[in-house]
Amino acid sequence: MAGLIFHVDVNSAFLSWEAARRVANGEEDIRRIPAAIGGDRDKRTGVVLAKSIPAKKVGVKTGEPIGMALRKCPDLYLAKPDFRLYEQCSRAFMDICREYAPVVEKYSIDECFLDMSGTHRLYPDPVAIAHTIKDRIREELGFTVNVGIGDCKLLAKMASDFEKPDKVHTLYRREIPKKMWPLPVRDLFTVGASTTEKLEKAGIRTIGDLANRELSAVQRIVGVKLGQQIFQFANGIDPSPVLSAPEEAKGYSISTTLEEDVTTEQQAHGVLLALSDSVTARMRSDGVKAYCVAVTIRSNDFKNRSHQRKLAQPTDISREVYQTSRQLFGELWDGHTPLRLLGIALTDLTREEPSQLSLFPDEERERARRLDKAYDAINSRFGGAAIMHGSSVHSKLEVGKKYRAQMEQKNKTE
Repeated sequence: MAGLIFHVDVNSAFLSWEAARRVANGEEDIRRIPAAIGGDRDKRTGVVLAKSIPAKKVGVKTGEPIGMALRKCPDLYLAKPDFRLYEQCSRAFMDICREYAPVVEKYSIDECFLDMSGTHRLYPDPVAIAHTIKDRIREELGFTVNVGIGDCKLLAKMASDFEKPDKVHTLYRREIPKKMWPLPVRDLFTVGASTTEKLEKAGIRTIGDLANRELSAVQRIVGVKLGQQIFQFANGIDPSPVLSAPEEAKGYSISTTLEEDVTTEQQAHGVLLALSDSVTARMRSDGVKAYCVAVTIRSNDFKNRSHQRKLAQPTDISREVYQTSRQLFGELWDGHTPLRLLGIALTDLTREEPSQLSLFPDEERERARRLDKAYDAINSRFGGAAIMHGSSVHSKLEVGKKYRAQMEQKNKTE
């Protein structure tokens, strides 16, 4: 019996999650106005991590510098990223998915695969149960998803990319000639910009053109390994299983799939800074530190690469994780291949303080740790997005000064 796979993909995840929180608090729905997640309006620093449809219509692009986005749209509303919120929303929608599927694979923070094979007696109509899942997420959590249905992971993911938002689409093998083959070859999963250019120069402009070429011809154009993969995908062949794994059993990790490719070092550093802030805050909350930092990147042809580094001392300091992540990223990235996903993982955990390596404390590390704690206290008191770390020690010192002043004033009045 053929498999039955669902792919659930949150529509404009970061912006939708922030909008859902605001709507629940009686505030304006930023999905309806030119809005974006990321960066600092006053300093005009950072990058766009997500955007609303009205912002897209005026040319704002994911991954571009905030200054450029504001030149295109001076009235652009900017909300700071809040990865704690994103993780909560991610867990919430995947928990709903787990109520219906025996196996759920978290593919990234905002998308997952459901293996629905063998559930035909429980759910005789796959489209109907997909609508049930989609509608429950919208009604209970306040944001929308697309659900793609297919015989394999590839076809399910392709289907979820059809018309958006808040839709259910099927792409079974029997539907490939009608629904998939007429699409531009660039729309095929794993076909990036450079591969598209090579294929189009060879006269392969649609997915159908690719599917109906000889495999050997495709391999001569793009290489043996990639050629075989995209030829199989064009014909709807993908044997990869839906995998279920315990979440963060031995470490702390966070990743994000961006709506548009990261193409500059500045963009990547902005994302890594936000990820570092989030994952270290969780570690500090749990009272653990890590000896090992790893960075993962996924190129727009969906190839993953990762690199890790052991530290001399365990850390839960945001700045140290960010600096190490930047170094690892620099060793991983070739400087030009567009990237779709960035992630950080912290492993080799400890709850014990290391033996003192010096008679004198590292004053700079202690200062950074105190400022991290001030950051955590402010966010705990005023909400997860109250502040985000700046990219300099100076900005973090200012945060610490403001927090200490607040606490001193509070103590005087009590």
